[in-house]
Amino acid sequence: MATSDGTGTTPTSPEGEGAPRRRTKAPETRAGALMDAAERLFIDKGIAATSIDEIAAGAQVAKGTFYLYFPSKEALLGALQQRFVDTFCARLQEAMDRHRPDNYHARLKAWVETGLETYLDNVALHDVVFHEYRPEDRRMRNDNAVITQLVALLRQGDGAGFWDVEDPALTAVILFNALHGVADDSVAMGQTSAAERKRRARALTKFLEQALHPAEDDGAD
Repeated sequence: MATSDGTGTTPTSPEGEGAPRRRTKAPETRAGALMDAAERLFIDKGIAATSIDEIAAGAQVAKGTFYLYFPSKEALLGALQQRFVDTFCARLQEAMDRHRPDNYHARLKAWVETGLETYLDNVALHDVVFHEYRPEDRRMRNDNAVITQLVALLRQGDGAGFWDVEDPALTAVILFNALHGVADDSVAMGQTSAAERKRRARALTKFLEQALHPAEDDGAD
């Protein structure tokens, strides 16, 4: 119900009596809406076939608003990649932090299980934002936050004498690609059920631990 302003009249909006007031989204909300719309369209149509007009329409904003947040579709793609990585890392860290800092076995197991689960739950999004890029854009993968996170875990375990890791950075690259390969094979084989995910996570965890633990001393010189 409209209320009086004390002068006996009822205030109206500047656009005319009875006109509804426009509700504007906060800047971070508009940016998020554009990214959400782009995700849906990229998955449905592909990046190249999706226009900025369509992204703006999907976010329910004017086309000009798009350029307030992203100078180009490529910049928006970069933001989507960063959001994916940030979310992925946050889930991994949350899973690992459910265990004591010195429980390296449990933390590695959590990293594997959560990494596999998160990848398989978001495989369509992952594939479109990371696989549809030009060859020169491969440099975006050189500084991988997921690998950086794993390097920290490996260094901690190595420093505590739990693992024997000569080169944590290279080892993390190997382990990350092992996870990626298991996940890709799961998708290719159509084996993504809950039971299959657990089976693959167990096998991968066992493999990684065997690779990380020092070999038994056989007494050789």
